[in-house]
Amino acid sequence: MRGYFGVGVDGISKPMNLGNLVRIAHAFDASFFFSVAPRLKLSDAQSDTSRAQGALPFYSFPSFEEMRLPTGCRLVGVEITDDAVALPRFRHPHRAAYVFGAERFSLSPQMLGACDFVVKIPTRFSINVGMAGAIVLYDRMLSLGGHGQRPVKAGGEGAEVPPPHTWGAPLARPRES
Repeated sequence: MRGYFGVGVDGISKPMNLGNLVRIAHAFDASFFFSVAPRLKLSDAQSDTSRAQGALPFYSFPSFEEMRLPTGCRLVGVEITDDAVALPRFRHPHRAAYVFGAERFSLSPQMLGACDFVVKIPTRFSINVGMAGAIVLYDRMLSLGGHGQRPVKAGGEGAEVPPPHTWGAPLARPRES
């Protein structure tokens, strides 16, 4: 899969939720994790049994104004808003940072305004931030991961698995004299 992605939180305050999201980001092979205006430290992330802090970079930004993302990285807010794109209809950018809001709150107005895209999970009501992270990252993996089409019949029978990508020889351009 080309590209990279990071996962972040805006103003999170519950250690268990932070730990769940960090663990999920690590499980789906995120390139980095970040927090903006957190009410706790990343080291307080309870329930991260994967020990993600030793496996991926962590960034903590005290305020929205101090947040920095890699050049070309598209910010994707995950939030229930009227104009958000439903996740099944969303095409994930190859270089993305997904940001989730705090418990009992939403993404800050500043964060929402900075998002290149806002997506929502089409559920009847809001769900836990860790669960939302798992759904969004699973959707990214399905849509960008090269898993091919699902079989027509129920079950996995007949599903064609694409072959692993192989790199060809380097392209050489003739030198101009």
